[in-house]
Amino acid sequence: MGVGVDEALMSALFAAVEAGVYAVDDEGAVIACNPWAERLLGYEPGALIGVNAHRALHPLDPETAAAPVPRPILKDVALGRRTSGDRAVFLRADGTPLQVWWTAAPLPAALGHGEGAVVVFHDATAEREREGRRAERYAHSETMREQAEYDLAEATWLGELTLAMTSTLDTDEALHRLVRQLVPRLADTALIDLAEGHGHRHAAGAHHIAGVLPAAPSGHGEVPPRHPAHHTAVSRVMRGGATQHLTDLAPAAPEETDLMAVVQAQEAFVIPLRLRATTFGALTLTRAPASPPFNVADRALAEEVARRISLGLDNTRLHAAQADIATALQRALLTDLPDVPGIELAAHYQPAQHTAEVGGDWYDAFLLHDGDLALVIGDVTGHDIQAASRMSELRNMLRALAVDRPEEEPGQILRRLDTAQARLTLADSATAILARLRRSISGAWQASWSVAGHPPPLLITAEGIGYLTEARSMLLGLRPTAERPTTHAELPDGATLLLYTDALVESRSQSLDEGMTRLRQHVTTHRHLPLPELCAKLAEDLGDPRDDITLIAARTPTRTAPG
Repeated sequence: MGVGVDEALMSALFAAVEAGVYAVDDEGAVIACNPWAERLLGYEPGALIGVNAHRALHPLDPETAAAPVPRPILKDVALGRRTSGDRAVFLRADGTPLQVWWTAAPLPAALGHGEGAVVVFHDATAEREREGRRAERYAHSETMREQAEYDLAEATWLGELTLAMTSTLDTDEALHRLVRQLVPRLADTALIDLAEGHGHRHAAGAHHIAGVLPAAPSGHGEVPPRHPAHHTAVSRVMRGGATQHLTDLAPAAPEETDLMAVVQAQEAFVIPLRLRATTFGALTLTRAPASPPFNVADRALAEEVARRISLGLDNTRLHAAQADIATALQRALLTDLPDVPGIELAAHYQPAQHTAEVGGDWYDAFLLHDGDLALVIGDVTGHDIQAASRMSELRNMLRALAVDRPEEEPGQILRRLDTAQARLTLADSATAILARLRRSISGAWQASWSVAGHPPPLLITAEGIGYLTEARSMLLGLRPTAERPTTHAELPDGATLLLYTDALVESRSQSLDEGMTRLRQHVTTHRHLPLPELCAKLAEDLGDPRDDITLIAARTPTRTAPG
C-alpha cells in the first residue's frame, strides 16, 4: 500500500462495504474475501479462502454436465482491462443460484499473487424481481390498453348501429342499413324477421359475400324456404321465447335447398327483438364452418345489438302512432267548408311527412249574416301542440270578431284580432289573410282582403295569373295598434282565388321568390283541373314535405252571356 495509508482503516472498509468482494490468484483460487461476500454466497467465515472460484461459483455446462469452462475474467484482467456483467449467476454453498451484477479488475502485481483479479458483486435478485414486476405491469398495461381499444371500437360500432336505426323513420330502410353492418363483424349472415299479424315476414338480410343471399321479397328474387329448425326457432321467439342456439342445421334431405344451406350456416343464434312485453321480431345470426363458433361473449354482444334494434323499432312505432294522432288532431281543428250557392270552394291540408307534431297552419271558411263568405288562411309560429292550441284560439277569435261586426273591412277585423291577441296572448306571432267574397245584385262576385305578413293570394283568370300584392301589412303580434289596409277587386267569371301557406312556396332548397314563380308556372299548366284536384296537385308537386301545407280556394262560376 501507498505511504500513509491506514491499513486498519482499509481492512475495516473492506469488511464493512455492502457488496461482495473477493480476490483470486492467477489459478482462480480465492485468496481474500469480505464478510459480505461470504454472507451472500452462504459460506462460513473463512470457508471461501482457497476455493477455486471458477469451479465453486459458476454453474456446470448444462449440455455436458462437466466442470464449467473457466470464464475469461482472468484473461481480460491480465491485459489490464476492467470487465463487468449484469446477467451472471453464482452458485451458493448450498447449490442454489444467486443472480448478481459483478465487476472485475486486475489484482495489483505488487501483492505477489500473479495475474489475479478482484471481483466485486451485488445481489441482483431483488432488482430482477423488480424488473419482472415492471415487465408484468407493462404487459398488463398493454393488455388493458388493447382491451380499452377493443371496447372503444365496439362502442363506436354499436353507436353506428344505433345511428343506422335512428337516422330514418322508414323501418325497412333502417333494417337494411343495419344488417349490412352486422356482417362480417358479428356473423357471416344476418337476417331480420318482423312480427306481422299472426305471423312474421322476412324484412332484411345480408351476407358477408355479395350475391350469396337472395334478394328480399321486396326485391326481384325469392328467398328459399326456411330450414325447419330455423322456422321453429323464429316462431318460438315470436311467441315470447328466449334466444335460441341452433347447432344442427343440416338439410332434411341432401337434395333439398333451404336458406340455411344457401348461406352455409353451421350454427345460428335466433334472438328476440323485444322491448318490455312487446316482441317486434327476431334477429338471426349465422356462422359457417370456416368461422369460429359463437361463444358467450358473442351471445352477449348479439343480445345487446338486438336490444338496440328493438329500441329503434319501438321509436319508429311510437312515432308512427304519434304522427297518426297529430294528423287526426290537426284535421279535427280544420273547418268543414260551407255550401255557398254560386261559388265553388275547395281546401287541402297535407301534414308534414317526417314529424309527429301538429302545426300552426289553418284555413277557415264561414258565412256572415248578410250572406257574405269569409275566407281565412293563417300560420301561427311554431310546430308543436302549443302552436296548434294557439292556432285554434286565434281562429276562433277571428271568427267571433268577423261575425260580431260583419260590416267592418277585413283590415279592421285583423287589427282588432291583433289587439285581442296582444292582450290575451293568443300567439307570439302569426300570419293571416282575411278575405270577404260578396255577390253583387248583378251576380258578379267582389272580393275584399287584407294580408298580415302572409304570402299574397294568387288570382287565376282567363286573362292571366297574378299575385294580389296590395293590402299588405306586418304579421300579427308586432304592433297591435297598427292600421291594416283593405283592398277591393271584382272577380271575373270563372276566376279562382287561391290562398296558401308558406310551405307551398318556400323551403330550405328554394327562396320565396323562386317558389312563387314555380307556383305561377304550375298553375298555368294545371288551371283546367277541378278545384279539389288542383289544390291536391299543387301540394303534391310543389310543397315542402317537411312542413304542413295548407290551401283554400274559391272559384266563381262561368256565366253564359245573354243571347
